[in-house]
Amino acid sequence: MKLTKNTKRAKGMTLLELTVVILVLLSLITILFIGARAWKKGSDRAGCIMNIRNVQQAARSYQNMYNLAIGDDVPAGKLQGADQFLETAPVCPGGGTYSPADLTAAVAIPAIGTPVLSCTLSATQDHVPSDTTGW
Repeated sequence: MKLTKNTKRAKGMTLLELTVVILVLLSLITILFIGARAWKKGSDRAGCIMNIRNVQQAARSYQNMYNLAIGDDVPAGKLQGADQFLETAPVCPGGGTYSPADLTAAVAIPAIGTPVLSCTLSATQDHVPSDTTGW
């Protein structure tokens, strides 16, 4: 009669293997959240720049159409409103506010390189471009 050793290896994972898997997953999730936060900040910045650029183009278009000089006022309601250059008021996607807040009022044509709008987040973050020379 032969004696055989009946040793079965338990199936599954050890506690150490499970801990390593959980740590790897937590690390990957952390990296994902950091990347998502940076992506959101970048998309907010791009949206804000587009809003400022659109208002700038509206003011320059009105200036060119009516042969206005720098410093002249665009009459109230000519930039923003139904059937105007801007349908609605721009909203900063990062949560900042624009100055001037009301584009339905008269707006002065700025000098070349000076934007019509400014965002409150531009002082605290790299939210809007620092060089607007060609604007």
